[in-house]
This record gives sequence, structure tokens and C-alpha cells, in this order.
Amino acid sequence: MLAGWIKVTHIRALFLVSTLRSKPSDFQSDPLQRERIMQCDTGKYCVFYHRFHLVWSTKYRFKVLTGQVRLRVRDICRQLCRENEVDILRGVLSSDHIHVFVSVPPKLAISDLVRKMKGRSSHKVQREFPDLRRRYWGRRFWGRGYFSTTNGAITEAIVLQYLEKHIADPTGASR
Repeated sequence: MLAGWIKVTHIRALFLVSTLRSKPSDFQSDPLQRERIMQCDTGKYCVFYHRFHLVWSTKYRFKVLTGQVRLRVRDICRQLCRENEVDILRGVLSSDHIHVFVSVPPKLAISDLVRKMKGRSSHKVQREFPDLRRRYWGRRFWGRGYFSTTNGAITEAIVLQYLEKHIADPTGASR
């Protein structure tokens, strides 16, 4: 157990030193990079920084994520993320879709995470709210597919800024 901890600590130290040596000017000029390096997550034998922006919508874009349904979906997603060691960095529930910015461990595939979140929330919400079961007659609460991106193409600051704007106007169009 101690040997694993020493290995991860050593890897993290090497990562920090190599980053500092390779781009000292970038590191000093970009405060977000300093913050990002210090927030790397650790597994048993790895150090990782996996951040994903996930979006999925209700079937037919029906605006049903309101009131108690909204709170229940949020609680189900939080519970599932806790069980899978996923950190929710930011999340927004609109009336017809969900945005989640998460940190995912390398042992979990993004497709598996989304499948679990959509599957469990659909099953539980339709069981607890009979009106939704009648509305979604095919037992499909969520639309097919999802959107996923890492913050490599866009910076983390841009994703967080977008989500902050979305919090201010959650019912506005996301496209």
C-alpha cells in the first residue's frame, strides 16, 4: 500500500517538475494552467486530468425537467457519480436537456458513464412519476445519443463561462 502511494506521489512530482521545466513562460503567464496542474487526480497507480463536458436531452425535447422531476434527476445523477468516483465540477439542468462538466477516472469509459446516468435516471423517474410513463410510451425518457467533449479543444474557462451563462438563463436555447 505504501509503495503504491510513493509511486503515485513520485509520478505527480515528476509531472509537475517536467511541466515547470518545459514551459516556464506559459506556466507563469497562465494562472489557470497552474491551477489545473495542482488539481490532478490520483488513482492507485496513476495521476490523471480527465475533464469532460457532457450534454443529453429528453426525447422529443419535451420540457419535462421541472419541479420534482428536475430535483429527482439531479439527485440520481449525483448518486451515480458518487458510486463511480466521478466528480461533478459543474452541472446545469434545463427544462429539456442536461449539461454536466465532470472529472472521470481512467477506469471508466465516458459511454458507460452516460449509459448508466441516462438508464438509471430514466428507469427511476418513469417509475416514480406515472405521468411521464404515459407521455413516454416507449419507456425511453432520454433522446438517443449524447454530446461529449474534452476541454482540450476549448479551455476549461470557456466551458465554465458557458455553464455560468446557462445557469442565468436555463430555459434559453442551447444551440
